[in-house]
Amino acid sequence: MMKPTYSVASNPAQQGGGWLHVRFAGESQTLPEHALGPKIFDHYLLHIIESGHGVFRTETDRYQLGPGDCFLIHPGQIVSYVSDASQPWRYRWVAFDGEHADEEISRLGLTPEKPVLHLVENNPIPGYVSLIQGHFQSREESSHMAAIGYLHLIWAEIMNQSDRPSRLTLSEPQVQRTVKQMINYMASQYAHPVSIEQMCTSLGYNRAYLSRIFKQETGMTPITYLLKLRIDQSKRLLRERPDLSIEQVSASVGLTDPLYFSRQFKRLVGRSPSRYRKDIISSSALT
Repeated sequence: MMKPTYSVASNPAQQGGGWLHVRFAGESQTLPEHALGPKIFDHYLLHIIESGHGVFRTETDRYQLGPGDCFLIHPGQIVSYVSDASQPWRYRWVAFDGEHADEEISRLGLTPEKPVLHLVENNPIPGYVSLIQGHFQSREESSHMAAIGYLHLIWAEIMNQSDRPSRLTLSEPQVQRTVKQMINYMASQYAHPVSIEQMCTSLGYNRAYLSRIFKQETGMTPITYLLKLRIDQSKRLLRERPDLSIEQVSASVGLTDPLYFSRQFKRLVGRSPSRYRKDIISSSALT
């Protein structure tokens, strides 16, 4: 059995509450059956289990936890936790509070009713907590801001990993959120020669699955949506930028082959790009 250890470092800038404040960070190799609670805290307290096992209890649920699990205690929540008798856990923790913390925690998916998340192997969160503790131990003036930076990285990792268990079968709100991410991606990248495959890789999903849920929500495939978006943007450029050649318009909407652009434009609009521009100029001259 490993030798018991315990260390904690508090933020040298002691200003609780406000926008965001990281209070302290620590680590411990606990003794067998080491117990805390039932009790409440007036701040958020995130634990990440590195090895061993134990039990975390809320007022309504009991969780048997082990390596890779993390649990978040919310302010005012009655909790207790105890390490295993034969394999006591080793964990790290970080405490924080503030209005910004309330806003961000609401987005992470770690609620008082669902406070536990299993992290992927070799995730960086324990390292971030260790770095926060190290900065606090240094007592440097910059340690407060460094801790906030690492806390945001912890939140980002939790947000990313909290999606993973449900990626095979997303709930309705998650499907809608994913489709919105796809639309935002295409809206920001249409001017570049990106492909649907690149978008799927960027979002971390299988192409066939994304195509299915996108068509389910929008009525069209991602390929059709992206092409329509590019053609709509090209119509705007043809109207507003008469100085641009057809080739330049095509390149400006992410289509590097002007012949392909012209064919798709005529298929969707009913006129060639040059004919569309001439008709727009003619109608403008008459008004």
